[in-house]
Amino acid sequence: MTTPAWAYERAEVRPHDPRWSDRAATERESLEELLAPWLVDGVEHVGSTAVPGLAAKPIIDLMASVTALDTEASELLTASGWAYVPPRLDNRPWRRFFVKPDATGQRREAHLHLIQAGHQRWTDQLRFRDALRANKNLAQQYEDLKRRLATESGNDREAYTDGKAAFVAKALRAPHA
Repeated sequence: MTTPAWAYERAEVRPHDPRWSDRAATERESLEELLAPWLVDGVEHVGSTAVPGLAAKPIIDLMASVTALDTEASELLTASGWAYVPPRLDNRPWRRFFVKPDATGQRREAHLHLIQAGHQRWTDQLRFRDALRANKNLAQQYEDLKRRLATESGNDREAYTDGKAAFVAKALRAPHA
């Protein structure tokens, strides 16, 4: 199997686009219907595109709380245009990860993180998103970090993601999170 072009897509941070929330709402509606048999806490728009005013990679991040990670949902998602990233490549055993490529297959349009209901990651993702929404200074610091990492990491998306980990952990330990 050849590696898809979107796997090496450069992390590019763009100014906030108010259309991101509309795109997320459309994807959420579709996912809620598709994943209904397995959904526990629903589908949430998370990540930087979920924070008004925050610059971000123009990829909608969605998170779904499900009864189990390995279900028929994976086949339904792939049949609906989502590309499955196997755990051995994703290296995050607490989730199942899917990428929705654009029509050309060159760029990512959306990410879907399936998370086992009750997992701490669900709560942490929501707390971090909400902290960024509530604290403009924190959001600006995060944006500055993301811009620097996007420049430094080039096409190494893992380095970009890993570079944010300490900031996120610190924000989650703060009283506002």
